[in-house]
Amino acid sequence: MFFNAVISKNIPKLCTNTLWRQYPIITRSATTTSNTETVDLAYSSYEFTDDTSSLPPLVILHGLLGSKNNWNSMSKAIHKTTGRKVISIDARNHGDSKHSPQHTYLHMAHDVIKLLKKLEISKVSVLGHSMGGRTAMVLSLLCSDLVSSLIVVDISPVKTSPQIFSMANLFDAMVAVSIRSGIAMSKARKLADEQLKPVIPDVNLRNFLITNLVQTNNGSYAWRVNIPALKENFQQSIATFPASLKGLQYAGPTLFIGGSLSDYIGKSDLPEIQEYFPLADLIFIEGAGHWVHSQKPEQFLEIVCKFLREK
Repeated sequence: MFFNAVISKNIPKLCTNTLWRQYPIITRSATTTSNTETVDLAYSSYEFTDDTSSLPPLVILHGLLGSKNNWNSMSKAIHKTTGRKVISIDARNHGDSKHSPQHTYLHMAHDVIKLLKKLEISKVSVLGHSMGGRTAMVLSLLCSDLVSSLIVVDISPVKTSPQIFSMANLFDAMVAVSIRSGIAMSKARKLADEQLKPVIPDVNLRNFLITNLVQTNNGSYAWRVNIPALKENFQQSIATFPASLKGLQYAGPTLFIGGSLSDYIGKSDLPEIQEYFPLADLIFIEGAGHWVHSQKPEQFLEIVCKFLREK
């Protein structure tokens, strides 16, 4: 039996576990030691009601403009196949999580640390896609003893796909969408699709973006993602990997999974990836693009579960 849980809006108490005393909520870089402001994260947990597994839970971190809901089916499948508890998280400024004007990988990693402290979890495996993959990398580099194993999906600390810089057009297109209040959600989604189509011809991408459309209490429609914050932070803090982490390493089991049709990660990246993650392996799924897990779900599930069983 599965159950989903969303964290309370109350500020969580600090965990007294000795492990957490090693990881204060501060950034580790050569230029700053200031406190990093964290936010409360929403999450869904997939586990058996009589869960007695000693295996570390798997934390799943979605990509830019995604949410934990995008990983619902895959989370259930991984849990069922491996027996591990799976915790799928909404990043700050996404889904049901809190909004903030700050949106960097250091902030997002510390948000996850804060949630794990609240849940009193001291060891996890982490799987992240795209933006979530970079958050997972930062988390493992900052708190290597916290991360049992790491899976990074179609993103690299080495380079950035040229396609990523077209994201600014997506932000502008979403902001330009105008939908009158009081109409049915099905109609609102259709109108949003019609308005996005001239800028975004890919119907799958439009459908993905429209999952962020929500109806407010007064009947109006809005995007649940914090587009102004994402746009403001995109160029310097989302599109690139933090240079301040150069020299840090995570020496645990690490798997990078890429889509053969994607240019977000390449075979030639592996030597530089291994400067951060010396035990990293790199596997490509044939016929998959950037959204590997949704385009080739069976192959993706098999690879992930094999890695989790062995590592």
